[in-house]
Amino acid sequence: MTKKVELEHFPNLVTMFFTRAREQGDKPFLWAKKDKAWQSISWREAAQKVASLAQGLRDMGIEAGDRVMLVSENRPEWLIADLAIMAAGGVTVPTYTTNTTRDHQHILGNSDARAVIVSTQKLAEPLLPAVLFASECHHVISIDDIITGQSPDIAHFHHWEDLAATEADLIAFEEEARQMGRSDLACLIYTSGTGGAPRGVMQHHGMILHNVEGCVDVIANDFDWEDEVFLSFLPASHAYEHTGGQHFPIGLGAQIYYAEGLEKLASNIEEVRPTLMVVVPRLFEMLRQKMLKTIEKEGGLAQYLLDRAIQIETKRYEGRSSLLDAPMNAILSQTLRKKVRGKFGGRMKAMVSGGAPLNPDVGLFFQAMGLTMLQGYGQTESGPVISCNRPKVGLRMETVGPPLKNTVVKIAEDGEICVRGELVMNGYWRNKDDTAKVLDEEGWLLTGDVGHLDEKGRICITDRKKDLIVLDKGDNVAPQRIEGILTLYPEIAQAMAYGDRRPYIVALLVPDAEATKGMSDEEIQKALRGVVDKVNKDLSVIEKIRRFIIADEPFTVDNEMLTPKQSIRRHKILAMYEDRLGKLYKS
Repeated sequence: MTKKVELEHFPNLVTMFFTRAREQGDKPFLWAKKDKAWQSISWREAAQKVASLAQGLRDMGIEAGDRVMLVSENRPEWLIADLAIMAAGGVTVPTYTTNTTRDHQHILGNSDARAVIVSTQKLAEPLLPAVLFASECHHVISIDDIITGQSPDIAHFHHWEDLAATEADLIAFEEEARQMGRSDLACLIYTSGTGGAPRGVMQHHGMILHNVEGCVDVIANDFDWEDEVFLSFLPASHAYEHTGGQHFPIGLGAQIYYAEGLEKLASNIEEVRPTLMVVVPRLFEMLRQKMLKTIEKEGGLAQYLLDRAIQIETKRYEGRSSLLDAPMNAILSQTLRKKVRGKFGGRMKAMVSGGAPLNPDVGLFFQAMGLTMLQGYGQTESGPVISCNRPKVGLRMETVGPPLKNTVVKIAEDGEICVRGELVMNGYWRNKDDTAKVLDEEGWLLTGDVGHLDEKGRICITDRKKDLIVLDKGDNVAPQRIEGILTLYPEIAQAMAYGDRRPYIVALLVPDAEATKGMSDEEIQKALRGVVDKVNKDLSVIEKIRRFIIADEPFTVDNEMLTPKQSIRRHKILAMYEDRLGKLYKS
């Protein structure tokens, strides 16, 4: 029996969780693999753990508004910690597990976090040196056992199990939570700016709740809302997974399984049989390539069925459906599509793609396989979801769907997409200048993306104003930071980082004529490789330059590759070098 209800208007995220926990009771909530078997934590257990950890945080001196950093891979403790920090009145500061010591040092210093929760020994190693230089961080809480060596002097160390066993009055926490408002700060999510150093996006409770309410509206009105099951594998520290893969399931009263890792994702999907998944385009591209290779090897009937499935879906998509295709459609549903859906667990309602643009051909492919693809759009500054494709409006892969419920979108005179509503952030933490660049006086968020609305109100993105690389997994990388570090070295005169919608960063380098004078091509290549290797040591995983090519000539105003202000003109440079840069991903 389906549940056709709308999400309540909760005052904050913690109250939403406690309400669902009281409703669901002993039903399973959070799942993780232990000793090769899936083991669950019930809603009731999770609520008590949240209250106990919140009490433990208070006992160590965490007060309302204090920031607490969270450094962990996806696991049940991640969400419990996030909720407990907020239940204690604090503000969660989630960070990437790929962060370097330098990254941690910046975020600890900028946020003035009072404490940090870290999961494993591996993640503690780059973190603890940063804690040493953080004047306000006095507590380190480890989820697993960690060896600290001589570092206990840098902070008070606590173990997760001890705090989770703290006596706590769950009812009192439930009552107190209701006093938090939707405008109160929930978390600081750090995201790269065009200037380099990550900025803390101030996400308030209402911002995330607005997203949850809008996403629930899609499920409630375009699908049958039943007992939903999510499989979480994108980094929970990313706004997309934080909202879509953690708090959205809470709003639905759903179960969350935590994947064992990307290498085991396929087998986890078959085991867990999720009904909804929050994904990035890169995953679909990888899966599509794998499926095409498998079918190509099988050949014969398998290849014929695939070709017919894509042909029929293309005709349907273009409004050219024919009754003559009905018999083959029925055959495909019982053969190829059934087999593919089985690989995805057999009960997948929809896979929601976000974080980066989805190639329409990839979306069409999965639709042909009988899997519903919903492309969404947003950014950390909007909670992050602004819009999402909806079956009842009509799925168009070249669009990112209509705006969520209670979201206002307008197109500025220059084509920029502007957004207003409760989903818009409060601003960047301690950064009024950058806040003023993206939030105008009327409360509009200037997205930096260019596009238009189609006849059904769906957003079509055609270009991007902001100078930011978005990798294929949704990670934001500021090219100026990388280019600035590269050109600090005498061997490199100019540089341009490249990687939009790609799996990693590559670069176009202009050698300094004076520094490389008299060198052979091979010696220049070797010298630049040495510089790149040095620079990579100070870059995070997502920023590292994997490969590079050497430019034919310097960037100048005369060849239109530089502006009069000496800024590089990326579109002009790409007109000449994009094909060669693209080949770096193939060789």
